[in-house]
Amino acid sequence: MGKNPARRSPWTRPRDRVVAALIVIAVVAAGLLVWLASESRATRSVTAATDPGVLHAPAEVPERFDEIWRAPSDATPTPVTDGASVVTGDGGTVTGRDLESGRPRWTYQRDLDLCTVADPWSTVVAMYQTHALAGGWCSEITQLDMGTGERTAQRNANAELGTRLIDDGNHAVTTGRKLLNVWSSDLINTMEYGKVPAVVEPDRQPRPGCEYGSVTVSAGRVGVIERCGGEDADRLSVLGTTNTVDGESVTDQPEVFFSTLLDSENAKVVALVDRPESSGSDFLVAVAYGDSKRLAVYDSDGREIARYSLDLPAAALTSDPDGGVEPAARTDAGVYWSTGASTIALDAADLRPRWTLHGTIGTGTLFGGSLVLPIQGGLAVVDEESGEVERRLPVDRGGFDGPISLDAAGPVLLEQRGDTLVALR
Repeated sequence: MGKNPARRSPWTRPRDRVVAALIVIAVVAAGLLVWLASESRATRSVTAATDPGVLHAPAEVPERFDEIWRAPSDATPTPVTDGASVVTGDGGTVTGRDLESGRPRWTYQRDLDLCTVADPWSTVVAMYQTHALAGGWCSEITQLDMGTGERTAQRNANAELGTRLIDDGNHAVTTGRKLLNVWSSDLINTMEYGKVPAVVEPDRQPRPGCEYGSVTVSAGRVGVIERCGGEDADRLSVLGTTNTVDGESVTDQPEVFFSTLLDSENAKVVALVDRPESSGSDFLVAVAYGDSKRLAVYDSDGREIARYSLDLPAAALTSDPDGGVEPAARTDAGVYWSTGASTIALDAADLRPRWTLHGTIGTGTLFGGSLVLPIQGGLAVVDEESGEVERRLPVDRGGFDGPISLDAAGPVLLEQRGDTLVALR
């Protein structure tokens, strides 16, 4: 019985080898295309080996300040710092800098433009701009360790161009004209409010056609001024940063604590404070009316419980704030609201105006045990209780005359001047 001839391999014919080669090339090409379009290829990250050392703040405000460094930072509306590190955002690059020299300690760079950079939870949260057929969004959120620049979380979002990121220490809110989003510290979306791009369940949004003028957040609540079709005045609404329905967390069905129609078309929500020790209202909201130069305080039922006249020029409150956020600095004692040409101190307990200081040009900060406010040509050291100016210190800003936002990091005072961050000492 003869032996069967060896079975011929199906890949020995030239045509088969060509097909196999083409398959390999196609797989490699597909992988290359994925890599070329991937975020990893479009990202350059250089981290720091350790956190920076802590530099202690001075016991009192020094007699003078000099500029020690500056850096471009067009994506930071206010200084980004946790007291030990300072971060700038420019173009598509986020940079962690040495406090005293301004030298980069770490960098995180994308091939996308930054929308905004903020520092909730003492971390860096950077929002990047993306484009689609439906238009531009601030859709990519990256969270970075402030000391080392290591990436700790990343998510996709629905935030409008021009958004600001504000927080209450536990949740951060992305502002917008038609959509608000809330994020937890692990970048989980916990609430959507307004015109949601991809509606899953209908009729869950109370007023999806309204536009928003200003927004604030505190202690798990978001205050927003709404302007809705068919209503001849502004509306104040307060909603929760989270909501639970039938034991499950829902993001597209906001919990609304109250929503009340106001008696003005020129309202701005300035501050919201929690009152955990109060036997009455759980929280209070301060709303400014530009057309009548007054401040009204509302309780947690939406009732106006106090009204105060404001010592301001007629044009001080005529437009909505940039990014939908009234500029204000908070301390344990109060909320220091900047109208652009004045600072109004609101009491932390009941939001009543304690004092008004004219001639300021932005938001201040606590430094060396005192409240420091920016003024034309320098800084004012102010008694936090009385509003009395104790000292005026000159600062050479080289002709810059726009609004300024201050923050402190150890012995360094930071000034956000438009698209530039300046460090003083």
